[in-house]
Amino acid sequence: MKLKALMTLTACALALTVAHAQEQPHKVKNVRLLDLNGKPATLPYWGEKNLMIFYVDPDRHKQNEEFTIDMEKNHRAEGDNLVGFGVMNLKDAPMIPNGMARAMARKRTESNGAVVLADEERALSTAWGLGDCNNKFVLLLVSKEGELVFMRKGELSEEDIAEFYRVVEKYK
Repeated sequence: MKLKALMTLTACALALTVAHAQEQPHKVKNVRLLDLNGKPATLPYWGEKNLMIFYVDPDRHKQNEEFTIDMEKNHRAEGDNLVGFGVMNLKDAPMIPNGMARAMARKRTESNGAVVLADEERALSTAWGLGDCNNKFVLLLVSKEGELVFMRKGELSEEDIAEFYRVVEKYK
């Protein structure tokens, strides 16, 4: 019985340590992805501006649609030192052919001017240690010094949104 309790406490402590570590800023590096024409590309403005990245599984591209629409309307995440763009996590959307996903994104970005890149091999999530991003909208904030200072995956709660706006204030 004591061994089981000790193992449970150890597992809980490890889980809390991992959760805490994920909330602490850590250095990340620029990664090689693809532009919407299938040509090699890296993250724009790396080291020049703070980056707000929407790393999205195309299967769940509307997961936080209300948040993104509201953010565009209220301009709370805009600033001279911050640039936002999308990265499609194509590896976790096997039912959508990569070329088709890029073509659909290309058509959409023609009308809204957004920058979208394609990650066909989970290069970003692997390089940055993001863990499982399948079926998730992942909101990331990276400082121009290359520190991952904010990450939330999945459906954003009101607390997540408030925390994002609190953190992004420092990087605008």
